[in-house]
Amino acid sequence: MEENLIEKLIGAFMSLSGVGYKTAQRYAYQILDEDEEVANNLASSIIEVKSKIKICKECGNFSSSDLCDICKTRKSKIICVVKEPKDINCIEKVKNFDCVYHVLHGCISPLDNKGPDDIRIKELLSRVSTNNYEEVIVATNPDVQGEATAMYIAKILKPLGIKVTRLAQGISMGSELEYADEVTLSRAIEARREL
Repeated sequence: MEENLIEKLIGAFMSLSGVGYKTAQRYAYQILDEDEEVANNLASSIIEVKSKIKICKECGNFSSSDLCDICKTRKSKIICVVKEPKDINCIEKVKNFDCVYHVLHGCISPLDNKGPDDIRIKELLSRVSTNNYEEVIVATNPDVQGEATAMYIAKILKPLGIKVTRLAQGISMGSELEYADEVTLSRAIEARREL
């Protein structure tokens, strides 16, 4: 019976992206070795974040209120389009770069049956049409899906007369923004190119 409970916990950890059996097993046994308070804090934190965090109605970032802190406080003429909310944290590490964000919550990926209607492109088009943005920076990952998404966004925004740029290739092809350091990201932002 005890083994089934441990395997169930290992399986729960394995349901997280990027967590294999050995890592999940390490997490499970660490939970068992810790005080009950540590396990309770972890469990309550997960439940609390799932019940209180929602999507910002303006940009699509995670927020505890209708608008995230960035949308509440920033007024920029540059909008930076990212794939996931975690990518905002990466861009925010770059000092002296002022922009607002738009989170797509995915990329165009025909192999995964994900088209433009399955991500937040309509919302981006609406924001750009109703605000006076001077530039849209497409900061999707430099992989096939990120490039396809960038090209699609450029195609639909060009007729609006807005400048659409792409991060320069300071970030290697096939990598993800969350693994790029601040210097690489800073150079990629500075050397962005028009699409």
